[in-house]
Formats: sequence, C-alpha cells, structure tokens
Amino acid sequence: MSPTRARSRAKKKPEPAPPAAARPFTAHHLVPPHELLSEEETQATLKTLGTVAERLPKILTSDPGLKTDPKFVAAKEAGEPLGGRLVRVRRPSQTAGEAIAYRVLTASLGE
Repeated sequence: MSPTRARSRAKKKPEPAPPAAARPFTAHHLVPPHELLSEEETQATLKTLGTVAERLPKILTSDPGLKTDPKFVAAKEAGEPLGGRLVRVRRPSQTAGEAIAYRVLTASLGE
C-alpha cells in the first residue's frame, strides 16, 4: 500500500441567502374581521352606546388584525389621523350568532 496524500478538508462557506421578499399580508382564518369606522360613524356609535371613547378598550394602530380592513390600510397610507376612531370587531358566537366589540384606535409608540 502506498501512502495517500492528505486531502484538503477546508469547509466551504455557504453562500449568503438572497434577501427575503416581503410577503403580502394574509389574514388568518381565526382572526375576526376588523372594520374602521368613519368619524361620523364613530360619534353615532358612541352616542348609541351612551359612553365616551375613553371608557372603551384600546387597540394599537400596529395591531395585525387591522390589516384585514382595506379602509384602514388606505387611511394609514394616506396619512389620515386615526387616533380616537373606533374599530368594530365582529366575532362569530354560538349563542348570539355574532358578537360585536368596539375598540378605540391609539397610536403605537413608534408612530
């Protein structure tokens, strides 16, 4: 047997992965539809509920569930002031058929 020459065992460095393209937002089937209300609808809803916006639960403008509403996406891209407006969330309910909840939009920390 003849001596074999040592093989180079240098590890090849993996090529860097190309930057990932931004995936379009797809709503999950468990996320209930969110609906941004106009200023007039917000005032009418608050009057119907007999309350003020400060007493309702809050939702951040960065909440992913809001991306399901094309009106919200258009208003955000247009730079409209969204703080204080209401969002209607419709959830299916076994007892009531449909449960409606309202949230008040508040600005995220980074916005």
